[in-house]
Amino acid sequence: MPQADAPYPLPPLEPDDLAAVEVFLDTLWSERGLSRQTLAGYGSDLKLLARWLRARGSVLERATREELLAYLAERVQQGVRPRSTARMLSSFRRYYRWLVREGRLREDPTARVEAPRLGRPLPHALTETQVEALLQAPSVDEPLGLRDRAMLELMYAAGLRISELVGLELQNLNLRQGVVRTLGKGSRERLVPMGEEAQHWLERYLTAARPHLDRGGRSETVFLTARGAGMSRQAFWYRIKAHAAEAGIRQGVSPHSLRHSFATHLLNHGADLRVVQLLLGHSDLSTTQIYTHVARQRLQDLHATHHPRG
Repeated sequence: MPQADAPYPLPPLEPDDLAAVEVFLDTLWSERGLSRQTLAGYGSDLKLLARWLRARGSVLERATREELLAYLAERVQQGVRPRSTARMLSSFRRYYRWLVREGRLREDPTARVEAPRLGRPLPHALTETQVEALLQAPSVDEPLGLRDRAMLELMYAAGLRISELVGLELQNLNLRQGVVRTLGKGSRERLVPMGEEAQHWLERYLTAARPHLDRGGRSETVFLTARGAGMSRQAFWYRIKAHAAEAGIRQGVSPHSLRHSFATHLLNHGADLRVVQLLLGHSDLSTTQIYTHVARQRLQDLHATHHPRG
């Protein structure tokens, strides 16, 4: 997420600083295919650093290790959390490594700056009973309810990210083979099976509900609002929270909860970790391994609850 402005006045961003940051962001976008949200975060971090440096008579491209440490220390004193500090440092590392690669800088000032240690939080997964209640919460007697049921079913069945779900187009669905094609982070493409239940609700939505929403018959987006536009991430977030309340689920539920539940339930039922990695679209197995901790904790809880000597 983009950084908030500093709680004190800073000089305006100089054109040279702005131009360098924009070239860097364009390079990231073309080479790595990062999302606009990620690029906006990098840009915000670097622009705020550039203004802070200008206030002290320095410039972004010539910042020293000591200056970067002083900036990060000042932000920590202002209440910035370790995770945000780590993300800021990641932005700086990418930028200065790019300057070195481009021959505009001889030495990376972030090379000997250590990132704050972070405790990796376990993802929150719903129980299978809670997922079933959530899936059944939408009223399928009207188009928007049928749409929501199809979205929830597909998200849980395929483990999609919310951005992948709301950005899904008709050409990415293959109902005959029961698979969905999606572009994940870094524009990595993957094919994910959707299962019979999700396929059933998708077919019902596409046949009985979507024609009423796409009045012009021109949209390629699968899931549409009442006005015929594509669903936003925020809109679906509100819908899923409303359905969770209807289902009597009191703990926090987000769209990502269904993706976490997808992975955890697969592992609970004996799926191979590498298979789950492929289905989730993780480039690194270590990212997927966190779900083994969730599954192990669930088994321990079950043992403690039901075993006579638990």
